Amino acid sequence: MIQEGMLWYDDSPTRSVSEKVERAAARYEKKYGHKPDVCYVHPEHLKEGEVSVVEGVKVLPSKSVLRYHFWLGVEAESGKKRKVAF
Repeated sequence: MIQEGMLWYDDSPTRSVSEKVERAAARYEKKYGHKPDVCYVHPEHLKEGEVSVVEGVKVLPSKSVLRYHFWLGVEAESGKKRKVAF
């Protein structure tokens, strides 16, 4: 479960999923001041059963994420909450 997150859209046919995650993670860090640690993508973006890590971000499949969308964030640690400044 993501404690805080950002939805990123990238349907570019010329960029790989890794490149898309890198770009999204860079924007996330610029916006929130820290790096994300997880990114959920539509299962079609990954090979069956594949779990990968891109620049320290774990990329996982999720049927609830639409194609070409990337749901990045910080995984919630049980019992801990991160203070977020806006």
